[in-house]
Amino acid sequence: MRQETIERVKNFVSDRDWEQFHTPANLAKSISIEANELLECFQWSDTDYDLEHVKEELADVIVYCMDMINALDLDVDEIINAKMDKNELKYPVEKAKGSAVKYDKLQ
Repeated sequence: MRQETIERVKNFVSDRDWEQFHTPANLAKSISIEANELLECFQWSDTDYDLEHVKEELADVIVYCMDMINALDLDVDEIINAKMDKNELKYPVEKAKGSAVKYDKLQ
């Protein structure tokens, strides 16, 4: 993500004095709510959806995630790479390629 986008999200909250409302718990709730609005885009069809609406709801999820990253003073690259390290160990290519089963069921 570009630094200017990160700063734009941070400034949007700061300019409105919303940090007071952006507790980790409130942000986690907001992420869940927005993720469900994204899911609603696909409620009746996996293929017939409004891409513009999907993009808006996906952006809402990402913005709230960025708000949480800022509220907790985290580094997005650091937390993503730490999680990817774990995922790569749990889902080695030679066992997981082409399979949708959970890591504890891989043969």
